[in-house]
Amino acid sequence: MRLERKVNRRDFLRKAFAAGANATCLLCGVAGARQVNKHTMISEQKSLAGIKRPNIVILLADDLGYRDIGCYGGPVKTPALEGLAGKGVRFTDFYSGCAVCSPSRATLLTGRNHIRAGVYSWISDYHQNSHLAEQELTLSKILKSHGYATAHFGKWHLGLPTREKNKPTPSHHGFDYWFATGNNAQPSHKNPVNFIRNGTPVGKIEGYACRIVVDEAISWLDEKRSPDKPFFLNIWFHEPHAPLAAPETIVSQYGELKNPAAIYSGTIDNTDRAIARLLKKLEEIDSPENTLIVYSSDNGSYRADRVGNLRATKGSNFEGGIRVPGIFCWPSKIKKGHVEHEPAGLVDLLPTVCGLLGIDRPEGVHLDGSDLSLLLIGGENEFTRHQPLFWLLPASEPAVAIRDGNYSLVGYRDYKLPKDHEKMTTLMKQIVEILRKNGTLEEEIRGSTLQAQMFEGFKDKEAEKLRGQYIRLNMFQESWIPSIKAGGYKRFELFDLTRDPGQRTDVSVQLPGITARLKKKLLEINASVMADAHDWHLK
Repeated sequence: MRLERKVNRRDFLRKAFAAGANATCLLCGVAGARQVNKHTMISEQKSLAGIKRPNIVILLADDLGYRDIGCYGGPVKTPALEGLAGKGVRFTDFYSGCAVCSPSRATLLTGRNHIRAGVYSWISDYHQNSHLAEQELTLSKILKSHGYATAHFGKWHLGLPTREKNKPTPSHHGFDYWFATGNNAQPSHKNPVNFIRNGTPVGKIEGYACRIVVDEAISWLDEKRSPDKPFFLNIWFHEPHAPLAAPETIVSQYGELKNPAAIYSGTIDNTDRAIARLLKKLEEIDSPENTLIVYSSDNGSYRADRVGNLRATKGSNFEGGIRVPGIFCWPSKIKKGHVEHEPAGLVDLLPTVCGLLGIDRPEGVHLDGSDLSLLLIGGENEFTRHQPLFWLLPASEPAVAIRDGNYSLVGYRDYKLPKDHEKMTTLMKQIVEILRKNGTLEEEIRGSTLQAQMFEGFKDKEAEKLRGQYIRLNMFQESWIPSIKAGGYKRFELFDLTRDPGQRTDVSVQLPGITARLKKKLLEINASVMADAHDWHLK
């Protein structure tokens, strides 16, 4: 049926959907968002009538692998998360914004590649000028401008002020209220001492980080939220990032109390229990049908046994470093119990929320993410990604990756970054010697690897001191930025992820046409990102 009236179908679908999945098409009298999508002559006045904007809750894990939680085939009992997946959409091919922490979070909040937003790698506030650029239009700023109360709870890692560096806080990025740590919970998840509430250090808090974060969110919901406003809760957990800690009663369900894998699993289980308490509170406040919940992780696990058959781990642009869980739950509005195979990621979150709410996306801003609304409500055949998924982590190798359909193309730098690899290797050898001398090597590394423990940490104080030196040598240097902006790529590998999800076989020679096409797209996106890139070493 041809329509006389010209309508922007996607914009109209967003508006119609904002009124509810049960909106009725005036042409045929049939209810449902899919039908509205077919017959866009529905009255806009009727579509927008009685809109009640949903509450929005983002739950982000830290260093959680693709095969950690139960509904992704992992060993950890996560009934709360499985409940969300059962009532919503679970993506099989969901991706973080980057293979490491800070940049992934920048991408989540902006819908843009993190380098456009000022974040090249994980941030050290005391050693770097880097932070999420204050001028970026974040999801929190957008929602706040549309009447939302906004609050952040948990890890931040996008830059906080120090005595030497005057960086913005979450309040400058659109959050009315914030309760956060600059980076990891210290000295571990148990009894952390480094939380800050709206700019004021809190001091030591008894308990475990995930429970503390949820306690604060519940307190805010009970005491500080405005009942006449929808709210945006941005909850970024510390678990299972090291240094690890979880209740022994939980850890014991996964192995011996000193086993790093058991402790790691215990932190995830503990977080799921905290999420269950939060979900209960949300249901007390408002109907689940009026709350959109999104769950994911900032990057892949540092444990090779928690990424399934995927290649590599945290810090790598291979699948194991960037593929993570992705769950969207909004009962009665999006599909229930659906498993979605279309590739998607945290970069899509901002345009998707805008699409689901029927609000305008930022004007004059290049968004790297696409609106997933059609996938979530039942328009699979209508969804088109405007730009392939793209990852750039200059200090990694491969430094860049792109996913377009079933194919992944990765590229290796044609320039060198001056890391002291010899010194880093020496430090690792010294750590092993110390642990052997003290008779604790097996205990420290049991169930894991030395490389994983370099992320996870050591109980031995002498070894931990040397690990700190190693981490500083491995840190991103802002003096590298000119080389990165001017650099390119010398070698590419192509993988067919439908046949080879573990990326074991490079098929670039066998498929030269696909390789050339994706290489062209990759270089175009890379050039666009570099044109926007900040040069912090000049600050």
